[in-house]
Amino acid sequence: MKRFFSLFLIVFFLQPVFGQDGGTESADTGSASAVDGTGSGAVNGGGIVTEQDSVADDLEKTVEKAIEETIEDAAEARGKFFSKSNYTFFVRLGIAAGIFILQIVLIWLTFRLAAFVTKHVNDYGLAHFRPIKFKKIVLMEVDQMLKFSARLIFIIKLLFTLLQLAVTIPIIFHFFEPTRNIATKLFGYIFNPLKRFFFGLINYIPNLFAIAVILIIARYILHGLRFFTLQIERKKLVVSGFYPDWAKPTFNILRVLVYAFTIAFIYPYLPNSESDIFKGISVLVGVIFSLGSSSVISNLIAGIVMTYMRPFRIGDRIKIDDITGFVVERGPMNTRIRTHKNEFVSFPNQMILNKSVTNYNSSTEGGLDGYIVHAAITMGYDVSWRTVHDILINAALKTAHTENTPAPFVNQTKLDDFYCWYEINVFTKNVSLLPSIYTELYKNIQDGFADANISMFAPHYGVYTDSGRGQNRKP
Repeated sequence: MKRFFSLFLIVFFLQPVFGQDGGTESADTGSASAVDGTGSGAVNGGGIVTEQDSVADDLEKTVEKAIEETIEDAAEARGKFFSKSNYTFFVRLGIAAGIFILQIVLIWLTFRLAAFVTKHVNDYGLAHFRPIKFKKIVLMEVDQMLKFSARLIFIIKLLFTLLQLAVTIPIIFHFFEPTRNIATKLFGYIFNPLKRFFFGLINYIPNLFAIAVILIIARYILHGLRFFTLQIERKKLVVSGFYPDWAKPTFNILRVLVYAFTIAFIYPYLPNSESDIFKGISVLVGVIFSLGSSSVISNLIAGIVMTYMRPFRIGDRIKIDDITGFVVERGPMNTRIRTHKNEFVSFPNQMILNKSVTNYNSSTEGGLDGYIVHAAITMGYDVSWRTVHDILINAALKTAHTENTPAPFVNQTKLDDFYCWYEINVFTKNVSLLPSIYTELYKNIQDGFADANISMFAPHYGVYTDSGRGQNRKP
């Protein structure tokens, strides 16, 4: 009796899968695997066919043969079961009603259990959950975690309920001859995809091992590159002509190349990689990327070129066009600077590559004397140039954050009709303080001429006509 009942359950659940409706059905080219009528082999989801596929084919055919033999015995047992006079229509109807009532109870219990679990998860989460953070970035708050858990429980409840109905309804239909074919089809709709997925997964195991090997190799390559990057950044490894600030950008470029080659090696092992749909999507993505990313690509290339040109670094004081400020961010697409007025200005890398960039910090590095702060004034010829030179040099020496060595010097840049042009030059290595340095230098110049009782007004001469209109003209 026990063997008879087991065969009865097998025929209910497995005959629709491996019987006439589903046994000879071959998977289409888009499925994970397909067995042809001659048993010649398996086509593995558009991926690479290896020698290990034959092992999976033999396993699949052995399992199917065993199930088909069991089905034949179970079909005979089912005929004997339903041919007994004791099992009348009303008995079958009662059994079906009992199964239906049992299913209603199971669904009610499922909903009650889901509500119970949801309530206890919320209570436990409010008491013990903490926000998920990555460094200083909050990835998920507690209320978001509770909402996510509630939705997950709801989805599991829904899937479990649908699974119960998918099993119960075909069983009820199978009790009655008019609806038996409907039950067979319903079972086929449920279990045929599972059968294809199961055997396809077995056939795909060799490809999974190949993908795992490729990923492991790529991971260790990245670990090696990261090790050398850190050594160069910390100046523990010195490469002639390779600056430490090149290490991180070079690592990022090599990492992208490793990812690209990894995807290229994995691609043939992916399911349906040779299908027309997969190829069409790849072509569409390539066309969209090529048409809409010309400016993006140009900015990326400009960012790479600027990395190795080293026109400036983070924290440098630079001038682009008429904008002067400090570099606060260098990205692959743009560069941001902060002006002395705390204004943040972004420049596309392509534009910076085509512009002249003044870097004030460059004059303070590599043993150079520093940036030259300079200021120009005009003074009449009635004042001796020696006196002007002394006043300007003394003003420069009194200015804070300037260098006494090399000593300040004065250039006479122009001899005009009524006055002479003087330019004071003094060195500084504190380029970040240039506005305050200029301010103090101008104050010291004014104080120097005031202490010497010399007016800083430059003489100008004009001629007025008889009409009274003042027209400044040189005599």
